[in-house]
Amino acid sequence: MDILLILIPVTLFLLTIGGVLFWWTVKTGQYDDLDSPAQRILFDDDHHMVPTKTKSSKKQ
Repeated sequence: MDILLILIPVTLFLLTIGGVLFWWTVKTGQYDDLDSPAQRILFDDDHHMVPTKTKSSKKQ
């Protein structure tokens, strides 16, 4: 029974910490856009890796 005197305050403390952290993530907008990160992998953003002809590589 004595363990309840320790476990109940510890549980309430951890619940309060979790609630504050959850409130902070909602307040800062962490859950605003849930679809874009999942679709970002489909976007073609490797245009800088495609070789292009420059003036120095042209034969004259």
